[in-house]
Formats: sequence, structure tokens, C-alpha cells
Amino acid sequence: MNVLHFVTDFFSDGANWHGSGGIPHRMLEHIQVCLIALGISAAIALPIGLFTGHTGRGGYILAAFSTAARALPSFGLLVLMTVWLHRIGTTPAMIPLVALAVAPILVTTFEAIRSVDPAPVDAARGMGMHPMSVLFQVELPVALPLIFSGLRSAAIQVVSTATIAAYVSVGGLGRYIIDGLAQHTYTKVVGGATLVAGLALVTIALFWLVERLVVSPGVRRSR
Repeated sequence: MNVLHFVTDFFSDGANWHGSGGIPHRMLEHIQVCLIALGISAAIALPIGLFTGHTGRGGYILAAFSTAARALPSFGLLVLMTVWLHRIGTTPAMIPLVALAVAPILVTTFEAIRSVDPAPVDAARGMGMHPMSVLFQVELPVALPLIFSGLRSAAIQVVSTATIAAYVSVGGLGRYIIDGLAQHTYTKVVGGATLVAGLALVTIALFWLVERLVVSPGVRRSR
């Protein structure tokens, strides 16, 4: 059978649309894990990236951290956290996902603030604006497109990598891939992979839509 047949068989099977193992339930589990991981990552990375970008300090440290975080093997870190914490579930799954997502958000936010044209920033400071007002009213609106690109990159990586959470009984779309491989049921494997790829494409579309709504048209054109 080719891939198209596997996909057709998976989605045409009514058993895959009902119950706790059905597509709607697994999709909801996967989205929930991704939103938690992305929310934690953004809460950590955005303030640090904004502050360091605004002050111009810590760039080398951020670069080193980003390189180290991206070099971490997500699955290996998941196994390590499971053994270290002596538990399975959401907590050990969150650690590798957050470590994966923090790096692109942090570095991109720093670079976005640093890349803002210094002329309006200097003018705002010359007018006596408070440093936080300069950051949030001058620098941040101009830097938003690049910041969104970091968030989008992190979200796509989390959506794709969250499949490993199924190894520690978190659930999600990775359950189809893991169970399918264990049972040699490749219809499940291909179906689960198709759902993950589709969710990643939807994520890209959602970030594009949010960016269109939030970012000023003039800033978008200048970018």
C-alpha cells in the first residue's frame, strides 16, 4: 500500500473518530500540551529578550544559550527527566518542549529590538520618554514582525516535537505513531504523522492571521 492508501484508510475508519482514542480527543490533547509549553516558553523568553534587547546587554550569553538549547536532544532529555523525576506525565514532557521553544523566542526577540531604527528611539528619549515607554511604544511595535517569526518558529517546533510526549503517557497525536509502530499498524503511523503535519500548517496560518491583525500595515510594508 502507498501512503495515500494509508491516509485514506485511517481517516475513513469510523473507530478513529470516537472515544478517548479518537482524532478529536487526541488533537485536543496535543493542542493543550503545545499551548502550555508555548505559554511557559513565551513567559520566560519574551521579558528577557525585550529587556536585553532594549539595554543591549547579554547578547553573547543569549547566543551561547541558544546554541546549547538547540543542541539538546529532545527525546534524550525527556527520558532523562522521566528517570530523574521518577514520574511520567506532563511535567517531564514539558521540560524538553520548553527548552526547545525558549531559544528561538529569546534570541529572535533580542535581535528584533536591537534591529529597530535608532532614529525614532533617540527622538523618543530626547523627548524625555521613560525607558519602558520607549520600549513598549516605540521599539516593540516596530519589532513585532520579527518577534512573531520567533514565536511561529517555536510553535511549529513544539507542535512537531510534542509527539514524543506520548512516550510518557501524556497522549496527543504521537499516540498514533507510537502505538502504530508497536503494533506494526502503519495506517496509524501515517495517519498520526499526517495529523501532526496538518496541525503545523494550521499553526503557520494562525500566526500569519494574528500578525496581519496585530502588526501595523506600515510596519509590514517596511519589512
